[in-house]
Parts: sequence; C-alpha cells; structure tokens
Amino acid sequence: MSTTTAPRSILDCIGNTSLVPLTRIAPANGARILLKIESENPTGSMKDRMALAMIEAAESDGRLAPGGSVVEYTAGSTGVSLSLVCGVKGYPLHVVTSDAFAQEKLDHMALLGARLRILKSESGRMTERLTRDMIEAARIITEETGGFWTDQLNNHDQLAAYRVMADEIWAQAVGEIQAFVQSVGTAASLRGTAQRLRERTADVQIVAVEPDESAVLSGGPGGAHKIDGIGAGFVVPLWQDGIADRIERVSTDDAMAMAFRLAREEGLFAGTSTGANVVAAIRVAEQLGPGATVVTILCDTGMKYLKSYGARLRV
Repeated sequence: MSTTTAPRSILDCIGNTSLVPLTRIAPANGARILLKIESENPTGSMKDRMALAMIEAAESDGRLAPGGSVVEYTAGSTGVSLSLVCGVKGYPLHVVTSDAFAQEKLDHMALLGARLRILKSESGRMTERLTRDMIEAARIITEETGGFWTDQLNNHDQLAAYRVMADEIWAQAVGEIQAFVQSVGTAASLRGTAQRLRERTADVQIVAVEPDESAVLSGGPGGAHKIDGIGAGFVVPLWQDGIADRIERVSTDDAMAMAFRLAREEGLFAGTSTGANVVAAIRVAEQLGPGATVVTILCDTGMKYLKSYGARLRV
C-alpha cells in the first residue's frame, strides 16, 4: 500500500519538478545540460512557486487577512499563478497587464477569476515605460481597493521558493553542478537559486541571461523586445551586483528559434525565456567542456504562446 500523502489541494502539487538532460541540442564536446521542467507545475510555470510563497508569507504575518484582496502587475505567468493561488484560497485578484504579452496568459488569468486591467503597449513590445505604467496602475488600484499588493519586483518573500527549487536541483543532480543559468525578470529566481547553490558549493558559476535588445544589466540602454517575462528595461530592485559571475545577452530571434528547436528536437515545448536560457547554457557548456554539468530552467510551457508561435510559423 502506498504511503504517499494525498494532496489537500492543487497547491500541494507545486514543486518537485523533473530535471532532464538535453540529448540532441547539447554541444557534442561540451558539458551536459540539464533542464528543470517547471512546466510540470499546475499552471505550467515556475511562477506557481513564488505566487504561493508570497501569498502564504502575507497570510502568516497579517498583511493579507481573511476576506482581503490581492493586486499585482504582471507579464502574465505571475498573474496566472496568483490567479490559481488566490482562487483556491478565496481572495479576489486585481491584475494589471498588457497587450504586449501572450493572449493565452490573459485568457488564462480571466478564466481563473482574475479581474484584468490591460494597458496598451508600443507595437506589442516590452519597454521600460510599459513596466513603469503597469506598476503605477497597480499602486492606484491598491489605494482604491485596500488590497494586498504582492509587488513582485520588490517582494523578498519569493526568494524562499527558489531556495527550495535549488535544493531540488542539487538533489536531482547529485551535487554535480558547475554552472546555473537563468534569465532575469524580477531577478528572484536567479538570486534565490544562486544563493542556495553557493551555500552548497562555492565553485558553482552563476550566469544571468537578458534580452540583447534591452541589455541593462550589461550596462546597455533599455530597449524593446518580445521575450515574455524577462527584461524589464531597467535594473530591477532584487538584482544585486555580484549575484552573477557573468551575463549572457540573447536576442528575441535567437530565443524564439531555440524554443522551436527544443520542441522539434527534444520534445520540450517551452516559452521564449526558456529558449534564451538554453542559448546561453549552450555557450557555457561549450566553454566548460566534457565532464561538467550546466543546469538551466524550462520556465513555462509553450502552450502559453500558441497564437504567437503559430503566427511566427506562418510568416
């Protein structure tokens, strides 16, 4: 008879995702590349981890009381994850988002019960101004509703969720990790995972990834790009100098091309931020060579991008 404890709700199914190797895309004479398959989370995204962490921390210290509501600005995945968590826990959720992001994500949030305010973008692209407009709109809604603003760009509670993810990675890779590669949105996943991995081994190389069109972490100017969920256009508050040993810049075109390769050659259907991660991970693997292990993240499922992917295929 199984001794596994049955989940109390779908929220108990968050985390404990698989770690799988690339078999065809990894460089022949490079390090092995392992992907943490975060699409296995309930909404198909790693953001389920941080959404649950932010809400439970606020519940525990009284910032979010029974009967309260929640507010957030989001490119989509965080909003979908918060929609799930808030729906299960019974909190109304107000989301500020934009037409710059995948329509599938907006529809998913609405289907899970979120109340959306959708801001117009510049030709469907992510820019610094759009990010700041979304933040301001969320601030105003918070004042009007008296809700709890999770404020993901400044929220430190989410770091704990990614330290747990780092522990999973360490156990699954049996402590053999020479490099960890992750794209930067709020910087929470990179920072939390990096901190925990460095507690395990001081020799791990931490590699941040950002859009080439908006390489602000590398000292470049902010710009417009179409890699959902990363590249806010300015240096985000949770970023810390020294958190990464190096920064890799990946263009939107290269990220999307790699996302398509992952689907066709590895059977891994993911979003463009994952494509960017793998482009950077291949560069690192080529430099480290055989015998080393590079870990990166499959951030979310490609099902969130079917319309935009389909349009790209038909061009």
